[in-house]
Amino acid sequence: MPRNSPKISIRFFDDKEVRAIWDDDHAKWWFSVLDIVGVLNQEEDYTKTRNYWKYLKAKLRKENIEVVSATTQFKMVAPDGKRRMTDVLDSDGVTALAKNFPNNRAMAFLDCFLYSDTSIDGQSKKKAYALFESNLIHEFEVGTAKGLQQIHAYLFGGLYDFAGQIRTKSISKGGYQFVYAQHLKTALQEIDAMPQRTLDDIVKKYAVMNKAHPFMEGNGRSTRVWLDLILKKELRQCVDWSKISKSNYMNAMIISTVDYSALALLIEQALTGKINDRELFMKGIDYSYYYEA
Repeated sequence: MPRNSPKISIRFFDDKEVRAIWDDDHAKWWFSVLDIVGVLNQEEDYTKTRNYWKYLKAKLRKENIEVVSATTQFKMVAPDGKRRMTDVLDSDGVTALAKNFPNNRAMAFLDCFLYSDTSIDGQSKKKAYALFESNLIHEFEVGTAKGLQQIHAYLFGGLYDFAGQIRTKSISKGGYQFVYAQHLKTALQEIDAMPQRTLDDIVKKYAVMNKAHPFMEGNGRSTRVWLDLILKKELRQCVDWSKISKSNYMNAMIISTVDYSALALLIEQALTGKINDRELFMKGIDYSYYYEA
């Protein structure tokens, strides 16, 4: 695989990351063993996790468990920010490790880990990854309802028959009623006219678009891309979504229907100037889809 431009992905378990790297030569993902061990042991300390894996690897090797021989190495970013060689396993190896891991969290992790790339979310996520290399991302209108429709059509084209189409039915979620279908056209025109010069302007516009919820499905994933495009154009910044936990984000979004200040603070604290960073973009997509899981 090309080492200078790796494809990075993330799986999640209990809000913890398990990083993955794509192998072009063998057309499959490899997953960080240290991330898995840390998640299963609920251990935040990198050194303790590494030492435990050394112990467990020696134990499994002594017991002739084949998972050790299935382990290979790729470069990943270590806690000190440097890329270092680290043990990785493919999905079969992860399954074997979980089955031989000496605690009762392993099976729960495995159930969560067995993510299907053939699902609608899986296929849409692949399209979202491809946006970074696509010229289409530079052709979308920025900050308009039409631009949001373009994003939604790209992410869900061929997956939903309503991809890119404004809903004609009224919908609600968790007891909250989004803008009634008969008022959507007017609401979207008003959103188009909202300013987007400052961070406060942009977050307010994002919160109002969330209240509109213009599509039957896929609103959150599309609108977060829409938000980042506005931030890049107007402020030369974007959101590092890995700095915003799922629970904090979801709570702030709920509150934003009446007060968007908590959401603005979350986003402000997660802003970065790395607008052309491929790995940051990929991680953002992973988090975006995780929020909706």
